[in-house]
Amino acid sequence: METPLFNWLNNRSAGILLHPTSLPGRHGVGTLGAGMRRFVEFMKLAGFKYWQVLPPGPTGYGDCPYSSFSAMAGNPYMIDLDPLVEMGLLNEDELAEISRLPSDHVDFGLLYRVKWPVLRLAYKRFARSPRDILPGFGSFKAFKAAKESWLEPFATFMALKAAHGGRPWYEWDVSLRSCSRVDLKKLPREIREEAEAQKFYQYLFFGQWAEVRKLAAEAEIQIVGDMPFYVSRDSADVWGSPEAFDLDANLCCNAVAGVPPDYFSKDGQLWGNPLYNWKKLADNGYDWWMKRLDAAFELFDVVRLDHFRAFHDYWKILADSKTACVGEWGLGPDLDFFKAVQALFNNPRLIAEDLGLIDDGVRLLLKNTGLPGMCVLHFGFDGDGGNLNIPHNMKANQVLYAGTHDNNTSRGWYDSLTPVYQDQLRRYLRIDGNDVSWDLIRECYHSVPNLAIICAQDILSLGSGARMNIPGTSMGNWQWRMTQRQFEELFVHAAYLNEIGWLYGRIQKPKKVAAKA
Repeated sequence: METPLFNWLNNRSAGILLHPTSLPGRHGVGTLGAGMRRFVEFMKLAGFKYWQVLPPGPTGYGDCPYSSFSAMAGNPYMIDLDPLVEMGLLNEDELAEISRLPSDHVDFGLLYRVKWPVLRLAYKRFARSPRDILPGFGSFKAFKAAKESWLEPFATFMALKAAHGGRPWYEWDVSLRSCSRVDLKKLPREIREEAEAQKFYQYLFFGQWAEVRKLAAEAEIQIVGDMPFYVSRDSADVWGSPEAFDLDANLCCNAVAGVPPDYFSKDGQLWGNPLYNWKKLADNGYDWWMKRLDAAFELFDVVRLDHFRAFHDYWKILADSKTACVGEWGLGPDLDFFKAVQALFNNPRLIAEDLGLIDDGVRLLLKNTGLPGMCVLHFGFDGDGGNLNIPHNMKANQVLYAGTHDNNTSRGWYDSLTPVYQDQLRRYLRIDGNDVSWDLIRECYHSVPNLAIICAQDILSLGSGARMNIPGTSMGNWQWRMTQRQFEELFVHAAYLNEIGWLYGRIQKPKKVAAKA
């Protein structure tokens, strides 16, 4: 038996799951500004040691964080505009329209229409000025040099995409369908200017994210970032590094990603993402993936690897299929990939999302890596005492959730259960079901897994209307935001969360200091 490669989750602690866009604020979407700083204060008071976010990249159609234009860039929607007013790049009158956006949810359509012009105006004023440094952001020139390997292709991709009316890169002229074929210096001036603006937005995002990470570190809070296994076909990743993907000579997918038919779906799930060319990746030390992880560890302390099973094997679907029924299993890089990760990074902290269809090969990979897997209380109550998500079957080296961003809220979930399963939950937890959100929070804190992460919606005992995502639907997701009143209500619960954190060994209670005589 091989000694596990990683061993980092050894202490009991608690965390919270909340994406920055769900924070309250006056500009239509949660940002990395005052609301974020106040949220760090709440996490510290509540005793949380981890804060989990969804992928923070720039989103496209459907506004899904898991379908981004880049695996390494940040989402300009999260940029806080107030510092730009203080620095003279904007004035308050120019924020009037964005200030009228809804405060109880994110209207991405309206946000798209009003925030981009404001950001572009800030860039124009910066570009016309002689300065290279914004207070607190460092040198723009130095930022571009440090991030050049991914920033240059990303900015060029976004500029070309804008010039093509948002159409995907594989519908552009053949001469533009790969980064290697494009010389930015020879492109029209308008495209070059747009590329420079895109770099400026990333400069702002990374500068504000660095401040948030500093505040979190000072509060002894570690940020957990979610990394989707696959990337979007219409992304700077595929356009910029086609050699990393399973594409033919015309840059079309040989096969695409998904999962096969199962009990829940007779057609399986056809995701349509490009697959990786694992042979080429292995030959160059998984260079593209290592760069991706390096960029992730700049943003996060811990990275959760989504769809972990695909590192062992993955479902290959014929590129022209209408369903996921026709396909075959391909072999992933398995333990060799994680040995490369271990060799390059100093004690990297990773979480394996090992939910869903898992076989013995995936279980062996998880065991040999030593990475903590996941369990979800919502999945545990189906009448089967052998269910791996029911508390008596959990393990210490796991991360426990009541529900994740893909689940209903705990209250909404309980209300949707059949009476039989509601009864199982009530009898198992010895509860009456009248306060199920907090019953599940307490169970998370009480259970064996060393890390328990709860959703902000459950602290507020919110119903299905506060759900973040409904898998299998493409519209109407990712819009939930806390109102300012709900945000302040979080603080009401901070002392109790701190107390149960101490009670169940997830935080150390401060020692009392004897009063001086």
